[in-house]
Amino acid sequence: MDIYVGNLPYDVDEQTLNSMFSEHGKVDNVKIVMDRYTGQSKGFGFVSMDDWKEAQNAIKAIDGESLEGRPLKVNQAKPREDRPPRRDDFKKKRY
Repeated sequence: MDIYVGNLPYDVDEQTLNSMFSEHGKVDNVKIVMDRYTGQSKGFGFVSMDDWKEAQNAIKAIDGESLEGRPLKVNQAKPREDRPPRRDDFKKKRY
């Protein structure tokens, strides 16, 4: 199961998330989403856990927990909705 983790402090790394979720079961993958231009965290990420029951327990345990003063938002990740195609002229312009 893929798990969404939001409201992350910007300096939290993937190892920290792995440690938090590993307390509740086997973690397969952790990915913090980074801004491609600045390299800074966007404040959210994803954790993958194969065992559905362990993933549910992790969500219940960690959702709302405070990390560096920020309450985490944790839930089952939802598929990304289709986005309309970007306009070609927007890609060419650099503002």
